[in-house]
Amino acid sequence: MSYKYKNINGKLIELTSEEIAELEARDKAWQDEKPNRDLLKIKELRLEKLIETDWWVLRGNITETQSEYRQKLRDIPADYSEADYDDLLARDEQGNLTHTVWSKPWV
Repeated sequence: MSYKYKNINGKLIELTSEEIAELEARDKAWQDEKPNRDLLKIKELRLEKLIETDWWVLRGNITETQSEYRQKLRDIPADYSEADYDDLLARDEQGNLTHTVWSKPWV
């Protein structure tokens, strides 16, 4: 991102080279943390999906397909690398997760 000016009381003031360096360092730190933020979101989604399906286990007659689905959820993020995080978090126009790992079996 390119920084040149700051707004002080409605006036645009040119940034100093030190201020520009500080803003660029802050942006770099934010970008460097993206994988950690994404992983946290993925883990939260995984927990949500596991909680949604806990009743399958509690009823005592979980199917093989349901068991495999829950195992796939538990295997996240071990089965995926940082390069896959954007795909895991992708959503369609309605806001639904699009990666197949999130799709519940209908059995």
